[in-house]
Amino acid sequence: MASEDRLLHMIGNAHIDPVWLWQWPEGYQEVRATFASAIARMAEYPEFVFTCDSVLYLAWVEEHDPDLFAAIGERIADGRWQQVGGWWIEPDCNLPAGESFVRQALYSQRYLREKFGVTATVGCNVDPFGHNASLPQILRKSGMDSYVFMRPGPHEMALPGPYFWWESPDGTRVLAYRIPHEYCSSGTDLGYQIDKSLAQLPADAPELMVFYGVGNHGGGPTRANLDSIRRLDATGGLPRLRCGSTRDFFDRLLSAGADIPVHAGELQHHAVGCYSAHSGVKRWNRRAENLLARAEKWASVAAEVGGIAYPAHELTEAWKLVLFNQFHDTLGGAAIEPAYEDSRDQFGHAVSLAGAAFNRSVQTLARRIGIAQEPDMYPVVVFNPHPWPLVADVEFEFGGFPAYAARVVDDRGEPVAVQRTRSKAMVDGWRRRLALAVEVPPLGYRTYRIYPASGTAAAPAVTATDTCLENEFVSLELDPATGWLRALRDRVSGTDLVAGGAHAVVVDDRSDTWGHRVRSYDNAAGAFEPRSVRLVEHGPVRSVVRVVSAYGSSTLVEEYVLGARDRHVEVRVTLDWHERRKLLKLRFPTTLSEVTATFEIPYGHLSRPANGSEEAAQAWVDVSGTLPDGRRGGLAVLNDGKYGHDVRDGDIGVTAVRSPVYAWHEPKELDDDELDGELYTFQDQGRQEFTYRLVPHAGDWRSASVVRLAAELNQPAFPLLESYHEGDLPQALSFMAVSAGSVVPTVLKMAEDGPDALVVRAYESAGRACEATIEVLGRAVTATFGPAEIKTFLVPRDPAEPIRETDLVEWSAWPEQAADPRSEPPASPAASAVEPGVEARA
Repeated sequence: MASEDRLLHMIGNAHIDPVWLWQWPEGYQEVRATFASAIARMAEYPEFVFTCDSVLYLAWVEEHDPDLFAAIGERIADGRWQQVGGWWIEPDCNLPAGESFVRQALYSQRYLREKFGVTATVGCNVDPFGHNASLPQILRKSGMDSYVFMRPGPHEMALPGPYFWWESPDGTRVLAYRIPHEYCSSGTDLGYQIDKSLAQLPADAPELMVFYGVGNHGGGPTRANLDSIRRLDATGGLPRLRCGSTRDFFDRLLSAGADIPVHAGELQHHAVGCYSAHSGVKRWNRRAENLLARAEKWASVAAEVGGIAYPAHELTEAWKLVLFNQFHDTLGGAAIEPAYEDSRDQFGHAVSLAGAAFNRSVQTLARRIGIAQEPDMYPVVVFNPHPWPLVADVEFEFGGFPAYAARVVDDRGEPVAVQRTRSKAMVDGWRRRLALAVEVPPLGYRTYRIYPASGTAAAPAVTATDTCLENEFVSLELDPATGWLRALRDRVSGTDLVAGGAHAVVVDDRSDTWGHRVRSYDNAAGAFEPRSVRLVEHGPVRSVVRVVSAYGSSTLVEEYVLGARDRHVEVRVTLDWHERRKLLKLRFPTTLSEVTATFEIPYGHLSRPANGSEEAAQAWVDVSGTLPDGRRGGLAVLNDGKYGHDVRDGDIGVTAVRSPVYAWHEPKELDDDELDGELYTFQDQGRQEFTYRLVPHAGDWRSASVVRLAAELNQPAFPLLESYHEGDLPQALSFMAVSAGSVVPTVLKMAEDGPDALVVRAYESAGRACEATIEVLGRAVTATFGPAEIKTFLVPRDPAEPIRETDLVEWSAWPEQAADPRSEPPASPAASAVEPGVEARA
């Protein structure tokens, strides 16, 4: 095709990192300066169109520069300021939970509609380091039919072309475009930018996009950029150049009737070190996401049952702080060290807001439980945040009576196993810590009563020695020579899954902070060696074996916890890490062959090759395959704050800690003479705690309730010490439940449009279509879920009003420019009425 018959849509933009090699106040200022420059260029160049993608930046301008905000509004109205993205920020697109991606769109699309009467129809994440497979469904159901990105580049992942239908596991598609060469340019002539971009693009494509504008620290298109577009377009030696928009490009592409290929699955890999860089920010993020979800559920219940106001403003503020700190350089661990002081404080503020909302809610409910006074009795109410029955062991500090031993009964007077464990308080006598074996109704509570006990303590329920733990479901044997398991048996199926080998492996890591050009971390430098293996707790609730190991200047403490009723082994880890330019891989060798490796991704799961490559995962990874005796079985490893994983053949690896230099980007070379000095600061030095669980199983992971067990690890039950008082609520009560095990309700909150309705969100987690009934606060809806489908329901508080299925933004009507996404398959339908108990189909 002749050059003059082709068209390049020149997309003027200014990618802005609000945090990276600078802290957020500098980013705040660069937003204002960049936007003011874009408005000025529009006055000078009538053909110029500016593309902007992070809605937070508009909110920043609104709060401190009303004149600039008004000017932006005028340009949005005349179409020359194109608002794409529809998200609060460009987050890391692998590590946040599924609900975080929903909130990116929920708050942003509503902001755009409220302030400007528009919504974004093009998703845009030009800089993040890979894109999870669930995004097409999330984009579609929040009003976006297309997507632009840059990473992974052509050297990192082959794709069927620069544009393609991107399909998520549920079958939803968006039209995607990979930006050639770079999303930003120099501030000078664009000839080089165009030449390099064309070199990555097919020569016969009639229309393509090239992005330009000074970026990262803002800036945007310059006079020199715009002058060069005019000059280069006039030469006749290039395709025609037109200042344009992503929306226009996608519309013209579809209207041309081109044959567009399909890519199903994720877009990976780039900068795999970001899955594990800076353990702290990863842990803060996971904790904040779960505490916010918990707070919303109980605030919804308290508003309905307890009559208190739902803290909508506080929870929205908290969510926006979390979303900001999911920015790809922040959550990816790639920013400068002082930026993480800001991130710690902002995550902390979000957690504080969530904690206050949760505490007020459960206290409101607990004070209404009728609890009669009894001599020497202390009540405790245990709250379950999940819409399924919870069988778990909870711990809490207890003052109460001076007796050493305690006995506990539930609301029916049945005895409940209890044992004393190590207190967090280092005082004599009156403070102790109890572990209690509870069973709590779905998204509900149960009241237990604690009494002083006399006589012989209850017998231990787990068979235990210094190296062995066994209940009726699981047994394990530790090798004191290695500090790792010699055996891990699923006693129900009779399978032994664990193979010998090193467990806590130290790996040399010479890559930069991002882990550029790394596919796997497997250059072993050594392993932690055990110093002691001993039984430290043994009682009617559980038994605990502690393994203490060391490597170099670092120590590792792993406490293997087996409860009497558990089908899994919980391992509580305390790591004191002082290695530099190394990482710690916790490896879990198995006897499996012919394996399938499955990783949890946001609102779903994905199978990947078991080839040892570093992969991002949420709260669990599973390997299932053939045992030496020919039967099928598997091992799932669950975690509460780690994201970097690998599976090689039948062995699972979890990257526990990684210690590169802060904000070190190749090709910059480090000074070897300063590596042991004070010039460089290394990540993850010092003490950290986390927990993982080992779940042996027959068959595959679906049969072992892995998704629910991971949710229970990350959102544990909450015990609240109470007192005597009258009340109108019973000793135990459930507020929400789900029938199908593969459908996971993750959200219960007040609707964005006010207190007259609640929102329930759930997704199908097993990749198999099913029907599920969700009961919530006296109402019920039965719906058919497709494989990996996310559904959202509006539940009016007025029982005369029907439950309605809606989209992720909770709208039944969209602005006109988003009503018809102009592509196949169609976008999510408008909200539809669903009578309680009647099947709702997609």
